[in-house]
Amino acid sequence: QVQLVESGGGSVQPGGSLRLSCAASGFILDYYAIGWFRQAPGKEREGVSCIRSSDGTTDYADSVKGRFTISRDNAKNTVYLQMNSLKPEDTAVYYCARRRGASVRPALTLITTEYDYWGQGTQVTVSS
Repeated sequence: QVQLVESGGGSVQPGGSLRLSCAASGFILDYYAIGWFRQAPGKEREGVSCIRSSDGTTDYADSVKGRFTISRDNAKNTVYLQMNSLKPEDTAVYYCARRRGASVRPALTLITTEYDYWGQGTQVTVSS
């Protein structure tokens, strides 16, 4: 059965860093794109970054470009999100999700409805 489990969240001061992990099981990572999303209190869930696991192609939301880096380790079935220069507005619950539809070259998208399996989320709080 498909499972995604996030870890690595926590509390940091502005300018700090965190690395989130998304451990996937129940499917072969190579055939899917994986996305990171976040949801702040009172706001809609938004796409942060995504990666095509087969070739490492990535995409980012404008709000995190240059600060966040997504990567994957297919041997470990794990996707990472390195977050640097964190800002208070990055505070949210972060989720990873699997893009629907197996493909060698799945299209990259940050549209939430294009993802079918979701993890339980991990809290990231940026505050002084």
